Amino acid sequence: MKFKTGDTASISKTITDNEIQKFADASGDHNPLHLDDEFAKSARFGRRIAHGMLSASLISAVIANQLPGQGSIYLGQTLKFVAPVFPGDTITARVTIISIRDDKPVMKLETVCANQHGEVVIKGEATVLVY
Repeated sequence: MKFKTGDTASISKTITDNEIQKFADASGDHNPLHLDDEFAKSARFGRRIAHGMLSASLISAVIANQLPGQGSIYLGQTLKFVAPVFPGDTITARVTIISIRDDKPVMKLETVCANQHGEVVIKGEATVLVY
């Protein structure tokens, strides 16, 4: 493999209202916390939040397109949602290789998403098969 421990890749994307609606339609998750301003005003964060899995999907984009890239296959992913993502937030998903198996093309990755203020919103680990 051409990879080494510590290699890192990332992408950034602004989470728009349109993307939140499209994700709700694609996933079937129409929780009013994501879609209804009036409902969300009385909820924990005082305003609408994006679906956690919408932000987490940016991790998948890094893995598929950059590190390790095309042909990689997810074997597992842990996620801890530590802060909300609001419409208009810019999320940066960063993937860092933390280990590579010697006996087969499998690597473990640290996965982190942070907002435009540098606040971590998601953290976890992924295991991927590399082709």
